[in-house]
Amino acid sequence: MTTSALGDDNRGAGLGWTSKEALALYGWYTMLVYVMSIPGGMIADKLIGQKKAVLWGAIILCAGHGVLVMTDLWAFYVGLGLVILGVGLLKPNISTMVGGLYKEGDIRRDKGFSIFYIGINLGSLLATLIVGAVVAKWGWHAGFGLAGVVMVLGLINYIVGQKYLEEVGNFIPNKNDENEVSYGALYAKLFKSPKQLIIVGVLFLASIYGWYVLEWGFGLLFLFLTAISALLIMIYKELETQVYKDRFLVLLLSFIMVIIFWGAFEQAGGLMNLYTDTNTDRVLFGWEIPTVMFQSLNAAFIILFATFVAGIWAKRKLKGKEASSLFKMALGIIIMGLGFLFMVFAAMEFERSGTSSMIWLVLAYLFHTIGELCLSPVALSFITKLAPVKYASLMMGVYFAASGLGNKVAGIIGETASEFGELTIFSGIVIFTVVIGLLFVAILKPLKRLTHGAEESERVLNNDEAEGFELIDN
Repeated sequence: MTTSALGDDNRGAGLGWTSKEALALYGWYTMLVYVMSIPGGMIADKLIGQKKAVLWGAIILCAGHGVLVMTDLWAFYVGLGLVILGVGLLKPNISTMVGGLYKEGDIRRDKGFSIFYIGINLGSLLATLIVGAVVAKWGWHAGFGLAGVVMVLGLINYIVGQKYLEEVGNFIPNKNDENEVSYGALYAKLFKSPKQLIIVGVLFLASIYGWYVLEWGFGLLFLFLTAISALLIMIYKELETQVYKDRFLVLLLSFIMVIIFWGAFEQAGGLMNLYTDTNTDRVLFGWEIPTVMFQSLNAAFIILFATFVAGIWAKRKLKGKEASSLFKMALGIIIMGLGFLFMVFAAMEFERSGTSSMIWLVLAYLFHTIGELCLSPVALSFITKLAPVKYASLMMGVYFAASGLGNKVAGIIGETASEFGELTIFSGIVIFTVVIGLLFVAILKPLKRLTHGAEESERVLNNDEAEGFELIDN
């Protein structure tokens, strides 16, 4: 919706930007939404706890959409800024709270995240259908306003439902706790660690170079990533055992898959969205389907297939077949990449006839969704299994930051479509994602060894074992 609102739109509420300009801002916006998850996780870990972080994040989100109702340009930027801050507090911490509903080794954890994912996408489905209709009749800012009203209702529901989350997401400060960690102390130790300091120094110089060669925005991004990299390097150095170090390394490698996946997947909100608007025959039974409503396909497919896909993996796990998180994530990249084959067919049809059938979009979204279900909720669960307790929220924030980098990559790829053409871009995505997915499958065994059996002990817990962790099943 944001991309379309920025584009050259005849509904009167867009800003009249070119597709390239709109996709550039879309990339920055979606990246920052996720990157802010890192400070959001830190604030929860060190200051207020996950439960209050989610509350304040929701309040700021409501304020952001309230500002977006206004038509002034300053309001557009301020509103997006508030949304970025709100999501940064909410996104990583609510995911960590879901993981906290399950005991270690409970095989239901992955299913729990799938149910959580269904809830998210039910909201997405309703939003794209209802808000899409509102935008078509009253304009973009009415759509932003409606989203804000619904967010207020969600905030009220979260406040009322606190009684069900009494043991989850609380902040309990205890300086004598062995899990207590000081990020400031970690940065201070960096200057006493020559090898780590050299690595960070090289990254810092590269960031300064990027500032001058590219633009100041990229320079600030690179400096921020250098600071986070320094923290991760010191965390790795400070981990007590080789088991923790190996698992931490696997988590970081899995984030490469996350960046690549979202770099391709998020073409849905950028390049695919614009392609749908300009190159697709959207008339069904005499009615032209609004472009934004095609975004509901992903959410609808998730609701239909989430528990089914999670159930298949759980059954494979219980039967002793390959069902590791790393395998699921690699397979998810391959399936999602194959979905772009249908966009290749759509682009070929458009070059022949000047339009393309919407069936290609439906099939592409279906494959993208199955791939997403194999990777996204699984990755969230995987982090809660492998991350050291003291760094749980931080690592969840790093995961979402990796997703944000993928979103920025998606924006950059989308911008190049005006130069290389959609057919070339879609074909390149197919080849690259399938090759990367197969590469991770090829190195699956050594990666699994580095997890040191973190998932091998998963089983169905009996009622006594699961006592106090039954909320997801209610």
